[in-house]
Amino acid sequence: MRSTLVLTVKNEGAFLLEWLAHHRACGFSDVLAFSNDCSDGTDAMLDRLQTMGWLTHIRNSGPHKEGPQWAALKLADTHPLVRQADWVLFADIDEFVNIHAGDRRLADLLAAVPQADAIALTWRMFGNAGVIEYQDRPVTETFLMAAPATLHWPWRAQMIKSLHRPALFGKLGVHRPKNPLAGAAARWFDGSGREVDLGQRLFSDYRQDNYRLVQLNHYALGAAESYLVKCDRGRANREAQPFDMGYWVERNLCAVEDRTVLRLDSAGLRQELHADSGLNRLHAGAVAWRRARFACLMAEEPWRAFFARMLMAGPSRALTAAETARIAAHRGQS
Repeated sequence: MRSTLVLTVKNEGAFLLEWLAHHRACGFSDVLAFSNDCSDGTDAMLDRLQTMGWLTHIRNSGPHKEGPQWAALKLADTHPLVRQADWVLFADIDEFVNIHAGDRRLADLLAAVPQADAIALTWRMFGNAGVIEYQDRPVTETFLMAAPATLHWPWRAQMIKSLHRPALFGKLGVHRPKNPLAGAAARWFDGSGREVDLGQRLFSDYRQDNYRLVQLNHYALGAAESYLVKCDRGRANREAQPFDMGYWVERNLCAVEDRTVLRLDSAGLRQELHADSGLNRLHAGAVAWRRARFACLMAEEPWRAFFARMLMAGPSRALTAAETARIAAHRGQS
């Protein structure tokens, strides 16, 4: 079985090796990685990883009319690693596939839902949990506080990414594939193994637990210092809202501890990657760049004020069903 992860990155070399090791341990056979306009050496890391046989790297330099993410997806649409794969997933560097079935590998998930042509992997938000300083240690070991299993609001925290059979779709999409092929009636299942009709939705039914077989751990914030650097970088998708305090508040959900992703052991693979002296040097350079960029931003008053607001805000409270219903009652009213 060939399974391909599609990745787009800019200035995220500090997080790359953990992400790759985790998904290799998870059972993905291929990674198709696109880099754009990097300053921290991410592109050089990807070149080295390609030489080592860990992935395929394509430079996707700007300018991009629709944003670098959509430009990369258009290139990926016709790439053999996508078109010849049995399964494809487009995922970001802060998203980790966390399988709860069997030995926690991709084959175990697919065996649990053998009729599936597409599986909606619902985000599970992992909040900042008061971590201020960026440190060079695994994200999955640092951020352990997550959103509850059922989350009535914000609905954006229940968005999906789609593990799917590319043979049934004409194009990739950020959250779900596009252009179903004529006569191809794809069967969709959710992360708890239920067959679902999502219509055109990009998010799961928030009234139920969508994580019994698989969840997509989303470390959207990270340390407060890292989030400032993320805001400076900007979004890869120009259709999306910018990173701001609203993004922080809607994702800083820390209701329950969740260590399940640590049950998939990828430490040996991380050590293998760091054992390559050239790659380890590039990783250290990306870490140093991130710290230097934070210091540069903090020399400006608007960024200092923004950073202070993050520290003041604290963890967010997910709204109750009654509070969500109160908001929904106003939908469509002028």
